[in-house]
Amino acid sequence: VQLQASGGGLVQSGGSLRLSCAASGRTLSLYNMAWVRQAPGKEREFVAGIAWSDESTYYADSAKGRFTISRSGDNAKTTVYLQMNSLKPEDTAVYYCAAARMKLIGTTYDYSGQGTLVTVSS
Repeated sequence: VQLQASGGGLVQSGGSLRLSCAASGRTLSLYNMAWVRQAPGKEREFVAGIAWSDESTYYADSAKGRFTISRSGDNAKTTVYLQMNSLKPEDTAVYYCAAARMKLIGTTYDYSGQGTLVTVSS
């Protein structure tokens, strides 16, 4: 499974960004997909996840009500999105998309792509 995240950038506090993750590989429809992030000097943390079975979504408390994860595509090629609204300076981090057959909520997954940097200015 190959994952490529994009869409990061510099945004003012209160603004919005939409991150995209292009995923390719076998049987993508059987993989849970997630976004995790790592801020400078901090540990990686779970942000949002979407289950392959029924597309149930899960969010970290810090993301609830502001972020929305979604996915589209088919078995061979899938795109996972993270719509981020009402951004705060504490959302500044490198965001990574990740995929796993079993795990949905966590910080380590079967596959993880290179990240995209989100910087929120105050």
